[in-house]
Amino acid sequence: MNMLNENGLTKKLNLQKLRSVKELSVAIVLCVLLLFASLISPAFFSGANLKTTAVGFSCSGIIAIAMTLALVSGGFDLSVGSVLGLSSISVVVLSNSGVPIGAACVFGCLVGVLCGMINGFLIGYVRLNAFITTLGMQQMARGLVYVLTNGGSVGLKTKAGITAFRFLGSGTIRGFPVIVIIFLVFAVLGDIIVRKSSIARNVFFVGSNEKTAMLSGINTKFVKMMVYTMTGTLSGIAGVLTLSRFGTATASTGSGVEMTVISAAVVGGVSLSGGKGTVAGAIIGVILLSIITNILVIMNVSVHWQNFITGMILILAIIFDAVSNIKRR
Repeated sequence: MNMLNENGLTKKLNLQKLRSVKELSVAIVLCVLLLFASLISPAFFSGANLKTTAVGFSCSGIIAIAMTLALVSGGFDLSVGSVLGLSSISVVVLSNSGVPIGAACVFGCLVGVLCGMINGFLIGYVRLNAFITTLGMQQMARGLVYVLTNGGSVGLKTKAGITAFRFLGSGTIRGFPVIVIIFLVFAVLGDIIVRKSSIARNVFFVGSNEKTAMLSGINTKFVKMMVYTMTGTLSGIAGVLTLSRFGTATASTGSGVEMTVISAAVVGGVSLSGGKGTVAGAIIGVILLSIITNILVIMNVSVHWQNFITGMILILAIIFDAVSNIKRR
């Protein structure tokens, strides 16, 4: 019995060590990139550039927290970008119709919660494929965004409370962007919850081996429901913050966010096969990809080549993940 306990503890420690190594390796790459960026452009470390970069990845970073759980559970959510856009335009429509901006924001977040719950119910309880289900939600949410924006853009009308609302996305506290502070709060809380909570451990068990988790008494259906509800909720919050930043919702708001977030999570060490990953790693991945994009912009690289390079980085991360999984067996 003691030997079994020791073996279990050893495996746990080895797994923790593997995660730490992956996070450390990505952090080292990030440091090298920062050094390279400072060499090609002294303006990279200017306050304005760092502020713009941090503000730019804040909403994606918030969604990456939930996407980490989705990937760890053995799934993923392709609808997060469209849900972000739908939440954003919902706030605009309600606010412009006379609803107080606070109530409109709550509704926008609830839109995300509802979309996530629908995904979670269909995937967890009805046992539909996560790819097809979230792809379908992506198309439905994006379709509603096009309907509500009429394929264009809709801005917030000036009224009581709008200035305070816009402060969340574009304001600063002693020169530090409020939206970045919000992102950091979510990142710290998310990392603590994933590392320490028993609910998060159940997500890891489900992602590692769903059948074994089920036989162990874990309610795998509820776990999946919870995970996708979380991705929808944080997507809704990100949509409200995005609107707060720009003051306008467009037909393309949130478009492509899902691939950015999944790429960042995988680059940060979250496994596509499930059962492995941390919020800290995903956040480092978000920052890493944002800095790469920033460097490419500084170097005047065509946006088409930027997409190519980002895709290549994702493929390399997937190859690295596959090799790591082979070594673990």
